[in-house]
Amino acid sequence: MQNASYCGSLVATMFAVTAGWLTLLPTTAPAATNQVTAKAAFEQLKGLAGEWRGQAAHGGDASDTTVTYRVVGAGSAVMETLFPGTPHEMVTMYHLDGDQLVLTHYCAAGNQPRMALELQKSTPALLVFEFTGGSNLDPAKDMHMHAGRIRLLSADSLESEWDSYQRGQKTGAAKFTLKREPAKK
Repeated sequence: MQNASYCGSLVATMFAVTAGWLTLLPTTAPAATNQVTAKAAFEQLKGLAGEWRGQAAHGGDASDTTVTYRVVGAGSAVMETLFPGTPHEMVTMYHLDGDQLVLTHYCAAGNQPRMALELQKSTPALLVFEFTGGSNLDPAKDMHMHAGRIRLLSADSLESEWDSYQRGQKTGAAKFTLKREPAKK
């Protein structure tokens, strides 16, 4: 009988110690990091090299479009060409600047907004760019591209959305839904 009482006390003590240790453990697993580095994001952009086709939508209008990505400057830049060969052709150049991934968008509107990858908002599947300045524009009044998001759905499928601003406020967005064309032989 004394052994049973001793065993019961021992089990109760072990339970209390175990419960005490359990309260010291985190109640949720630490969040897996989905952060991306500027260098990793740039390598992803390099992987887009080729011709892409799909839809470009702005407001309620949508049209077929082509977008090309080329790695240029001995691998130091990625050139994105929107609407190649048309009067509305535009080019966006992506490159690393130290530990930042930056872009300059050469717009058909005649201005050149600059943006940088927002590392805190980006993941390996979503690259978020925000306005850092520009030339030939006054961001407080002129229409310009101000922010953008590139969602990498797969190696051959992406969506991008680019916010236009005027008078310091968002006025719309252009959305591209694209699929990679097979390489020409």
